[in-house]
Amino acid sequence: MIIGQKLRELRESKGLLLRQIAAELEVDTAYVSKMERGEKNIKKEYIIKLAKLYDVEKEDLISLWLADKVYDMLYNEDNALKALKIAEKKLKS
Repeated sequence: MIIGQKLRELRESKGLLLRQIAAELEVDTAYVSKMERGEKNIKKEYIIKLAKLYDVEKEDLISLWLADKVYDMLYNEDNALKALKIAEKKLKS
């Protein structure tokens, strides 16, 4: 998971512990650990809170979060790239 790796990097660069992040999000430590390992889906509201906590642009984290969602949906699909190109055209119009 792209977003999970990024969140771990950000947390470690700030010298924060899993339990500190869990307290900020009001979840348990295991949940934060699973988010970082890509074993749990992350709510968008958590991404926004984490961006503020880590002092990074929320748009950057949301983009990674969305990229993971798209990847999960299209992984192992034969026409994934074709579908992405169609979606891109639709988003641009």
